[in-house]
Amino acid sequence: MSEQAVIKYIKTPLTEETVKSLRAGDVVRISGSIYTARDAAHKRLTEALARGEKLPLDLTDNVIYYVGPSPTKPGEVVGSAGPTTSGRMDKYTPTLIEQGMRGMIGKGLRSQEVIDTCVKHGAVYFVAIGGAAAVISQSIKGEEMIAYEDLGPEAIRRYEVEDFPAIVCIDTEGNDFYKAGIAKYSKEK
Repeated sequence: MSEQAVIKYIKTPLTEETVKSLRAGDVVRISGSIYTARDAAHKRLTEALARGEKLPLDLTDNVIYYVGPSPTKPGEVVGSAGPTTSGRMDKYTPTLIEQGMRGMIGKGLRSQEVIDTCVKHGAVYFVAIGGAAAVISQSIKGEEMIAYEDLGPEAIRRYEVEDFPAIVCIDTEGNDFYKAGIAKYSKEK
């Protein structure tokens, strides 16, 4: 008999209470505003902070989705919008979490430094399913350009999402869903 996953419906901006209630492996549906940014935008954000400049968005309690959407087709809000590899953002992520960012959405493993910063500052890392970009894009109900338009698909945008599908990968206690899965599989073999 298979175990039925309980879906947790959460809203952004994320509160401290919400992120502390999430556990690695939880299936979630996210509604509200999330921001898009990849490595080029992350680099600009951290460079701006290093220069003491104000960021073009307030990261406090917000979520960044690591995505570079494909061109939008007529009648759609956004083109295909699947996650990109999160590890490319690892060198920038601790700085952004320290600025108050509460969540990230991407795919793949994260560095120990990112995990430690999630624990220290109360942030979570969600994974979205790679290869499900068309399905994910259906949860995006609105899009607004925020900054770095010259970066094209890597610019920072605000997405209004409804029931965006994700899984908690790293929780505020440092539990890592990927590592737990690998350990479980190794024991079963």
